[in-house]
Amino acid sequence: MAWTIEERAWDDPAGEALRAAQRTELDARYGSDDHEPGAAPSAADIDVFLVAVTPSGTAIACGALRRLDARSAEVKRMYVEPASRGSGVAAALLRSLEQQARAHGWTTLRLETGPAQPDAIRFYEREGYRPIPLYGAYVGSDLSLCYERTL
Repeated sequence: MAWTIEERAWDDPAGEALRAAQRTELDARYGSDDHEPGAAPSAADIDVFLVAVTPSGTAIACGALRRLDARSAEVKRMYVEPASRGSGVAAALLRSLEQQARAHGWTTLRLETGPAQPDAIRFYEREGYRPIPLYGAYVGSDLSLCYERTL
């Protein structure tokens, strides 16, 4: 499957639809809508938002970066619609986020996922992210697993 990765505004309708689909999937996996410690990302704190689209213009994946400090950022809202999983779009999107991070001067990327997302855990570990202690709003959360990669 072919796709292109585009930078879009956080409130882009295709991006909003992908994030809503992600939320629905995670609500089902965790059995509730209370599975994200800390503040949800917003247009006010997302520095980069990328959307992968097919040649016909269909949005199939998204991911964002939120600045943590001068040298690090957090990967947020990585999501690939189910029919496109296994196509390589997730890895391409993550590499694009890493390129964007470097362009912003960030040398470390962190992220949070959870125990009900074994596919995400395998993906991030395969892509070079290593487990780290819980950080920030995730400290003390039973639903959080945190990862980091030095760029």
